[in-house]
Amino acid sequence: MHGLYVLWWVQQKHVSVAAVAAILAAGDLFITVLELPTGWLADRWGHRASLITGSLLQIAGMLFAWLGNGIPGVLTSSLLIAAGDAFRSGADQALLYRSCAAAGDPDFLRREAQARGLQLMALVGFVLAGGAIVHAWGFATGWFVETLCSVVGLAIACAMVEPPAGADVTAADPTLTGDRPTASRRSEGVRQLGSLIALIVPAAVVQAALSAGTFFVQSAADRGPAEATILIATVTLAEAAGSFVASRAARGSRLQLLLATLGIGAAGAALVFHRAFQPAIVALSFLIGLMFPLRAAAIQRVAADGVRARAASLASACDKVLATVVLLLAGVAPRGRSR
Repeated sequence: MHGLYVLWWVQQKHVSVAAVAAILAAGDLFITVLELPTGWLADRWGHRASLITGSLLQIAGMLFAWLGNGIPGVLTSSLLIAAGDAFRSGADQALLYRSCAAAGDPDFLRREAQARGLQLMALVGFVLAGGAIVHAWGFATGWFVETLCSVVGLAIACAMVEPPAGADVTAADPTLTGDRPTASRRSEGVRQLGSLIALIVPAAVVQAALSAGTFFVQSAADRGPAEATILIATVTLAEAAGSFVASRAARGSRLQLLLATLGIGAAGAALVFHRAFQPAIVALSFLIGLMFPLRAAAIQRVAADGVRARAASLASACDKVLATVVLLLAGVAPRGRSR
């Protein structure tokens, strides 16, 4: 239902486009509020436990998205799914990084990029299957299968193993070390935070532009489930291609800035030339697929072992802040079939 949930709420549940945009923005805001607390909990109580909690909330959110009615149902679903995303955000990357360290595998970037690419390829299959299921048997069957997939995700999270503590000593958090004066620790903490923000912002800007464009095409009143499904599948496939390219890409903040500049250029072209709108979305999706694994690897390289989930959650929080702003704007902006 990845490509059809907006159509479900707008066309089947009769919730206005502006209300859906506001509710999705509220979900993004809720994730932003929860990102760092849930990251702290993941670092404190275990990344596997955080993934299991997130999967349970995901199942509840799917049920409300399917069975809930009107704005209350959509809002409850959005908040539950947001909470589930917050618990999983950061914990997945931290668990993978620590697992690589425990296994003696230094190439986290390749693992993260390939895993993300495979995940997105699978999502393409799910999107196409979801469209076919809805076309053949209706939305109710689609939501049943979606909920069942969430249950499978919970089983996978339960089957994961938490790496031993202290397996990774590649970084140190200067704000937590006790062998330096307080002023020195604070200065290094500020410097590390600045470095993290410089790594985070470029991809967040491109992601915000992609979120707005995707919402435009999903919420078009005259777009049918089949057309929306094909477009979202194409966008997801482009992101998967970007992730596979990232596994062999060069590393560095300059590359992130270059890719962000290309993304801003694509978004600008879409605003000026309406026929370039959908190609620009595909281009932005490819760039995001390329940028996110590079950013994840850079963040894990500079983060300490005890704050890895929090560092990744900070990146996700920045993404959500920008996405919330542009989603609200997209909800009230005029839209037409040419887009």
